Amino acid sequence: MSNSIPILILAAGSSTRMEGEIKQLLPWGKTTLLENAINQAKRISSSVHVVLGANSEKILQSTTLKAHIIKNKSWKSGMGSSISIGVQHIMDMENVEALLIMLADQPLMDSYYLKSLIQEFVKGKHKIVATAYQDKAGVPAIFDNCLFEELASLHQDFGARNVIANNQEQTLLVDPKGREVDVDIKDEYIQILKKQNIKHV
Repeated sequence: MSNSIPILILAAGSSTRMEGEIKQLLPWGKTTLLENAINQAKRISSSVHVVLGANSEKILQSTTLKAHIIKNKSWKSGMGSSISIGVQHIMDMENVEALLIMLADQPLMDSYYLKSLIQEFVKGKHKIVATAYQDKAGVPAIFDNCLFEELASLHQDFGARNVIANNQEQTLLVDPKGREVDVDIKDEYIQILKKQNIKHV
């Protein structure tokens, strides 16, 4: 079943705190943050979809993304709009039992961890399998198709955490064991590179 669960990568943000650089295109080893997310997703799923918004044309001109591209023209309204348009696209596909949602700016979220989420989900005991953070739950997370309508109704900056919070009794939380760090500012990016012993170009 793991190979049949679509993966939706959210990559529509404007990188306002990245000192003029496009976050999705920041180098990560021999690739970029966005390409790394796609590569990890493709190791466990044959159906990978990326929501682009800000700088979408520059991103598409700069690299060849091996995934289905969904453009969110309303990206300025927040992450909820990207989830909504992405889930609506997934809902148009046939026989989709669940969906995994992840971010492009969490480079330590590898295929091993994503697969562990799927392994928990396929046990059939929970409608949501999400990532545990210190004070909340979030993505990467897998949602059963019975929650697609709720995800598709998200708007503005209300993200998947709201759906998880509304369905706590049906949610299993998984410890990411340090993989949850994300890249929001340039200093965070440089620190992650150093910790991973990746040369900063």
